[in-house]
Amino acid sequence: MGPNRYIVSDCDSVGVLYENQHYTATPEEAAAATIKAGLDLDCGPFLAIHTENAVKGGLLHEEDVNMALANTITVQMRLGLFDGEPSAQPFGNLGPRDVCTPAHQQLALHAAHQGIVLLQNRGRTLPLSRTHHTVAVIGPNADVTVTMIGNYAGVACGYTTPLQGISRYAKTIHQSGCIDVACNGNQQFGMAEAAASQADATVLVMGLDQSIEAEFRDRQELLLPGYQQELISRVARASRGPIILVLMSGGPVDVLFAKNDPRIGAILWAGYPGQAGGAAIADVLFGTANPGGKLPMTWYPQDYLAKVPMTNMGMRADPSRGYPGRTYRFYKGPVVFPFGHGMSYTTFAHTLVQAPQEVAVPFTSLHSLQNSTSASNSIRVSHTNCEPLILGVHIDVKNTGDMDGTHTLLVFSSPPEGKWSTNKQLIGFEKVHLVAGSKKRVKIAIPVCKHLSVVDRFGIRRLPIGKHDLHIGDLKHSISLRANLEEIKS
Repeated sequence: MGPNRYIVSDCDSVGVLYENQHYTATPEEAAAATIKAGLDLDCGPFLAIHTENAVKGGLLHEEDVNMALANTITVQMRLGLFDGEPSAQPFGNLGPRDVCTPAHQQLALHAAHQGIVLLQNRGRTLPLSRTHHTVAVIGPNADVTVTMIGNYAGVACGYTTPLQGISRYAKTIHQSGCIDVACNGNQQFGMAEAAASQADATVLVMGLDQSIEAEFRDRQELLLPGYQQELISRVARASRGPIILVLMSGGPVDVLFAKNDPRIGAILWAGYPGQAGGAAIADVLFGTANPGGKLPMTWYPQDYLAKVPMTNMGMRADPSRGYPGRTYRFYKGPVVFPFGHGMSYTTFAHTLVQAPQEVAVPFTSLHSLQNSTSASNSIRVSHTNCEPLILGVHIDVKNTGDMDGTHTLLVFSSPPEGKWSTNKQLIGFEKVHLVAGSKKRVKIAIPVCKHLSVVDRFGIRRLPIGKHDLHIGDLKHSISLRANLEEIKS
């Protein structure tokens, strides 16, 4: 890793490598293999127990262990762990006064703003007008605190719940809405319906929490838990004003029923937005912040799970077994919302300024050429000299709306026609902030070997020769890759 850095494993991962995955025949071999691969520190006792015997057995040299120790101890020295009483050192007495500064709390709010994804905005339901004087805030996540943090976090400096955030903009009527089997559903639904019927707008804050999804707690389905779907539909029917559905979750949720309900005007996904999540949600609802997030995963329908055993990690579709494949790169079936989806309160237009139309890929030798072109008109990446080959794509992005906004430009590539499994793959992205009416030029560098190559069914990385289509926002541009035969002949 070089000076001042070290590599640490996930907890118990080296033990899992040996005990569960059976990567090696003995624990000493597992210790030796991981240290030789560059691991400096194991989160867990495995290396402490087995490394000495790995050295004694000749599987590992003391120099390998010394290098791992040097990398780790160097960082510990920088942290002052060998300088005496830790509380007297610069990093030994950190607390809320260091973490909870105004700048850090503003950063938490800014991060929450950026992470919110506008999934649907029918008829420009959002942003809400300040004339919506009364807002019904309904749902199990409407007034939560720790739920907004998710897994693995420190102690929050303080919380702003969605209810508190919305209360800064309008008068609120709060109903949690009973969605648990144990409570009186009809009575609680009735109270939520009554609140929605009295309000100028209704915000339903629904979704999941760590009782549903967390480490060692996998979901069994993609639907909203309990009676949340019924609560949403009943409140939507009763509401006198616009309905906005806000979802908290770490993973995808099948909300096709809400997407297809004409009474539900807008849908937001907030993830688990952190301590300032409620403030960020309210800012987006009322237009103080313009959402610009994009979905980092495909949202599948519930029936997808029936076709994809969770024990099958295969990416490619297998029609003979009815296996649909995984991720946007291979799955071609219906989705709730696609990977990369995310709307804004403004609009953006793209103009392709500069991009090559043809690229010559050099070979390393004539022998490589003869071996490579026999496989579906492709080149094995190991037989090329295209590592330094970069495609420069220049795009002008203009904010054509009436509100400042942040836009993430996603660049996808589709391989030439042939026996390639992937539909498309993300090969570049760039985030740009634009005031209303302004324009900026975005330059994206695309490494040819890394991003235009694909892995075939045999695990060999190949670079298909032919027309690659780049999808850049609402643009499509074709780039033809050809073998550089002239270089071989010369």
